[in-house]
Amino acid sequence: MTSHQSTQTMKPATAAKKLGVYLEATPAEFREGVVSRAELNQLQAEPPQWLQDLRADGPHPRPVVAAKLGVSIAGLARGGVTEALTTEQIEELKREQPEWLAKERATQAEVRKETARVKKQQAEKAERAAGA
Repeated sequence: MTSHQSTQTMKPATAAKKLGVYLEATPAEFREGVVSRAELNQLQAEPPQWLQDLRADGPHPRPVVAAKLGVSIAGLARGGVTEALTTEQIEELKREQPEWLAKERATQAEVRKETARVKKQQAEKAERAAGA
């Protein structure tokens, strides 16, 4: 009995998410096809010019915009940012430093600090339990 492995494919939206790019900005042939795991690996290893340009200049999907601004995706929504932004637009927001952005960055910093505190506390508790 021979077993053949079927090629694993994904929708363009999934591939775009894994590549960190905004689907609507990708070329039509990318949006209209399916992407195999091998093709995705190839795109990641040797990104074509369109992918390099999208990663550098955008428009960027919300998770990338949020990371570049140092806020959460929910923070973007609270700030009224619902569209994909270009790198230039992100840099402009950083320069302007609107009140919502400063507030969301502070909130994000507090969340990270609390997460680190809890993680440290859990590690110490596990260490004590292991030593008991």
